[in-house]
Amino acid sequence: MKTKIFCDIADIKTIKKFDKKKIVKGFTTNPSLMRKAGAKDYKFYSKKILKICKKKPVSLEVFADQYNEMKMQALQINSWGKNVYVKIPVVNSKGVFTGKIIRELNRKKN
Repeated sequence: MKTKIFCDIADIKTIKKFDKKKIVKGFTTNPSLMRKAGAKDYKFYSKKILKICKKKPVSLEVFADQYNEMKMQALQINSWGKNVYVKIPVVNSKGVFTGKIIRELNRKKN
């Protein structure tokens, strides 16, 4: 089995640097990392990342807590690019297991 390296970052400058590295196979980030990197608008910042990373997978996480909002965000985020993978936390911020939404979204065809 071959190991794949994904950078878990949100800093635009660092993403630009590592997007050029062959060893890096993709990127993953989350709302907390984006805030630390100075993002004010999640969608705008995510699309900025996607403009840099056109050929590598990018994982973006939903930030909603409620089932319907999570589903809506996941579908919207997924539409931002063919290289987008949506992350759903296993439990929301209230400690509620999100398996139902994960199963439902996994069954959807793109």
